[in-house]
This record gives sequence, C-alpha cells and structure tokens, in this order.
Amino acid sequence: MKRYFAGLVLLALPCVLPVLAQEKQTFVINPGTPEGQILQSLGQETDDARKVTLGQDFLAKYPKHEAAGWVAAQVESGLLAEKDNDKVLQVAEAAYANGPDMDGAYYALKAAVAKEDLAATKTWSARTSEAARKIVGSAKAPTDDEGKHQLEYAKEVDEYSEYALYVLALKAQPKDEVDLVDTLIKQNPRSQYLPEVATSYFAALSKAGEGAKACPAAVKMAVDKNAEAMLYAADCSWRGNKAEAVVSYAAKASEAASTRTKREGVSDSDWATQKAALLGSANFYTGVGYAMQMRYGPANKALKAALPAIKGNSQLYAIALFDLGLANYSLGKPLGDKAQMREGLHYFQQSAEITSPMQDQASRNAKLVLAELGGK
Repeated sequence: MKRYFAGLVLLALPCVLPVLAQEKQTFVINPGTPEGQILQSLGQETDDARKVTLGQDFLAKYPKHEAAGWVAAQVESGLLAEKDNDKVLQVAEAAYANGPDMDGAYYALKAAVAKEDLAATKTWSARTSEAARKIVGSAKAPTDDEGKHQLEYAKEVDEYSEYALYVLALKAQPKDEVDLVDTLIKQNPRSQYLPEVATSYFAALSKAGEGAKACPAAVKMAVDKNAEAMLYAADCSWRGNKAEAVVSYAAKASEAASTRTKREGVSDSDWATQKAALLGSANFYTGVGYAMQMRYGPANKALKAALPAIKGNSQLYAIALFDLGLANYSLGKPLGDKAQMREGLHYFQQSAEITSPMQDQASRNAKLVLAELGGK
C-alpha cells in the first residue's frame, strides 16, 4: 500500500509513559517481625542500589510472602534505574511464577523494550495488559483522589503495553513487524497506535510474503479513527470491483481523518500535511467509487478535490484524470453541453500524457471526443 499513499508520514512517537504511581500496597507491614523490618526499610529507602539489596535479601528469605510481588517490583525499579535490564527480567520472571503483579510486569516490559527483545516484549506486554485490565475491570468507581489516581495509573500502564509493541514494530524487519502488529491487533484491535503503524504494516505484509493477509487485516482494523486502514480497505474493494464498499470505506476514512485529534508532539503544520493527505486519498477513492457506479456528478466533485493531494502519485493522478474525463463527458453529452464535454476532453488529454495503465484508453477517448466536438 505504500505506493498509494506517498503523501502520508507516520506521526511522531509519543514520549514513553512515566511512572506516575505504583500499584497500591495491599498488605500490612508488621515491624515487629524480621520480614516486616525489611519491608519497612524498603518502603522508606530512596537509594536505588540499597533498594535492590534490601529487596533481593527479602526475596531470598521470603519468596512466598504476600508482599513478594511488591518487593520484586521495587527491586526491578532499582535495577531499571541502573539499566540492568537482564536482571530486571530475571527478577520479574521469578516473581511472576508466584503471582502476577502489575508494577512488576510493567517494569519487566520497560526492560524488554530497552533491550529491543521482541519475544520478551510480546510476553510482558500481554502480562502487563492482563494485570492492568484486571485492576481496571474489578475496580469500583473510586470516590477519593487516591483511588482515582490508581485507576488512571492502571489505564496508563495498559496503554504502555500497546505502545511497547508499536514502538518496536516501527524498528523491526518486515516479518517481525508483522508479528508485533498482529500481536497488538489481538491485544486491542482499537488501539490508538494502530493507525500510526497501519501503512507500514501493510507494506511489511507484502515484503514478508504475506500479502494475502493485507486486505482481511485492513477490514478488521478499519474501526474508530483508523483512516489508514479504511483507505487500504477502500483500495482492496476498488481492485475487487466492489463499488459500494469503496465509497463506504472512503466516507469512513474521511470522517475519521476529519475528527481525529492531533497527537502530542506533532506540529500543527505536520498534522495539517498528514490530514490533507488522508482526506485527499479519501476523496480519490470516493470519486473512483462513484465513477464505478456511474454517479458522475459526485464523482466529478470528489476527484477534483482529490487532485492536489495525489498529484505526487502519478498512477493515482492518471486514474483520477481519466475518471474526471469520463465524468465530465458523460455529464455534458446528454445535455449537449460542449463546454463540459470539452472539459472532459482536457482531462483525457492530461491522463494520456502520463505513463499508466490508463494511458492508451485515455488517448483513444481524447481523439473520439475531439472528433465529436468538431476537432476543436
């Protein structure tokens, strides 16, 4: 699909989500016991290295303690600060065997992303999302600020689980990109990151020898604000000679692009350029869809609106010019409107000047219309 959307560019990467909070402590610390004393010291410690030492000591002595998950998360946090990502993953795996902990999974995911370890990222993305959604799904509507903060934190952690897959997909080779995006689609088919990776994903499918999956995937992804997937689905329908579907997907893409909010970090000018490219492509598919239905009035309007945005793509531009020639000739002929017929002639002539599958037919049509107009 990359060749059809020459004007599209990926949105800027968002900043990695910060750790705004930690999962709420759900155990009681008894400072009168040896383990309670370690927990109390760990909770008060601010030095990362000391935190790691205290936490590892606790886990070695009390691996099955109800606080083990929380302690492991503290250790992982300290190891992350030290950039010891391998050790983070080791601690997280051992802790996960004793019971899922959202913070522990989240820190392990951050370590996996830092290492650009695709397999570990997939594993910990799924675990992080599962733990976060469990909190979100089971939580009653919070009434205090702390509860609201915890709920918001869980939602942001779940969002990061999707971002992790997305950010590595952008860097991956085609086969791995396909695998990561497929994982993201399975995890959340409405993820806010899917529109940003859609065009690259469809191209990766082709490069990975899985091009047959592209059209079904586009249909599945064509939801919410995913204008890129909607445009690909429109293209698939166009090539499948399904005019009604072409028009429908193009209309959805236009609405999605028009109402999609600019992402943080993207300049106004860049977003205006991206939006214009999306809307231009949507107008193109709307126009060719209407032309397939012989609804030449709306086809003429949509294709004229598409021309500025698709001018850099010679193939689409030639097709648009050809259909504009057909639309204007067909609108003018029944009325004897030679001015509109002549406008159709000019579009056919322009299309005939571009090397494309439409070139020969455009040239023949131009000659026929010119003769019909008396050679002038």
